Amino acid sequence: MPRFAANLSMMFNEAPFLDRFRAASSAGFKAVEFLFPYEHSPEEVESKASAAGIPVVLFNMPAGNWDAGERGIAGIPGREQEFREGVEIALVYAERLGTPRLHAMAGIAPAGADAAACRATLIENLKYAAEKLAQKNIVLLLEAINTRDIPGFIVSTQKDSHAICEAVGAPNMKMQMDIYHMQVMEGDLATNLRRYASMCGHIQIAGCPERHEPDTGEIRYEYLYRLLDEIGYQGWLGCEYRPAGKTTDGLGWFSVATR
Repeated sequence: MPRFAANLSMMFNEAPFLDRFRAASSAGFKAVEFLFPYEHSPEEVESKASAAGIPVVLFNMPAGNWDAGERGIAGIPGREQEFREGVEIALVYAERLGTPRLHAMAGIAPAGADAAACRATLIENLKYAAEKLAQKNIVLLLEAINTRDIPGFIVSTQKDSHAICEAVGAPNMKMQMDIYHMQVMEGDLATNLRRYASMCGHIQIAGCPERHEPDTGEIRYEYLYRLLDEIGYQGWLGCEYRPAGKTTDGLGWFSVATR
């Protein structure tokens, strides 16, 4: 049976971020994830998660200047020191929150950048991060993100994500497989999930193409939930979607999937 983690960066936006932990718990979710916690202290975030009785299973490392359009720095040559500093910042939060997985966003290739240089930078940065996270028993994740939503993103297919994880070669280096992004770029969802099951460290879901609730659009999630049980996936399904309206009004899919 699938286990769902509410993504607090996208869901329950009717409330301030720190109040969304309680909102997710009240709606029946047993875990949460989010993009970034860094606007708040580790103590504040931990206090709200603890009060709501809900674990934080995933968040992203610092990803550069988000407001300026940056979407990660792990694969950007010349930003290696900034990336390493971000690893240390993320670890402070992860240790306080007991978070078992951290995601390093590869980033958007700078104009005129050499693709081979970006890839080499990404692999070396991930090797560094994987070693640091392994000391704390934390899994490092790499996600392929579609280039329709984020043009120029350095890693956009499951094949490429898998190859980079293999090149890093660390036992705690895994793929973050977002089914929405996968559908936009590749389709062939069931085959990809089977093919990369052994390297999969986390899965995220959303309807496609609008990225609303999972029961909207072209993906048959009821089939994929059964498939994940069949292939032995034991992790969480992060609900990284944008509710079409009020979050709680669109949770009919959740009631059906968790019956």
